[in-house]
Amino acid sequence: MDLGVISVRYARALLKCSVEMKAEDQVYQEMQTLAESYIKVPELRRAIDNPMIAREKKAELIKVAAGGKISNVTERFIALVLQEVRESAIQFIANAFVTLYRQQKNITRGKLTTAVPVSDAIEQKMRKMVESRTKGTVEFSTEVDPDIIGGFVLEYDTYRMDTSVKSQLSNILKQLG
Repeated sequence: MDLGVISVRYARALLKCSVEMKAEDQVYQEMQTLAESYIKVPELRRAIDNPMIAREKKAELIKVAAGGKISNVTERFIALVLQEVRESAIQFIANAFVTLYRQQKNITRGKLTTAVPVSDAIEQKMRKMVESRTKGTVEFSTEVDPDIIGGFVLEYDTYRMDTSVKSQLSNILKQLG
C-alpha cells in the first residue's frame, strides 16, 4: 500500500480521536514538534527505521521527538503505530495530521520577510490583513533577510507579494537588458 495513503488514513484517525477526546490542539502541537524533529535531527529517521532497536526504545525516541511530556492520545497512537509496524510512516503521519488539522480549523500559514526587524504593531497589521483575506486564522512568522535590501515579501497560501528592493532592481535590470 502507498505510504501517502497509509499516512493520511492514520492521520485522519488520529485527528478524529483527538477531537473526540478534546485534545486536538495539544496533539497538533505534538505532531508539529515531531515533524520538526525529523527535519532538525536526520538521525531520528535512521533510528526509528532500524529493525535492531526495540519497540520500547523507539516509543521513547518518538515521545521525546514529540515534545517529551505528551498527551495520552499521542502516547496511545504511538503505541498503535509501533504495534502495526508502521513506524517508518510516522513522520509522514505527523505531517498529514498537521495539514488535516489546519484544513479543519481554517488555519493558513503566513510569512513576512523584511530586510530589518519589524515592530510588533507592523507584524500584527500584516497578520490582520492576511486573516481578513483568508477569512481564517493565520500562523504568522517573520524573518529578517538583509539580502532583500528593503521593502518586504509577504507569503501565504499560494499568494506572494514581493515589494523588496532586490526584486524591483532585478525587474529594472531585466527591462534594460
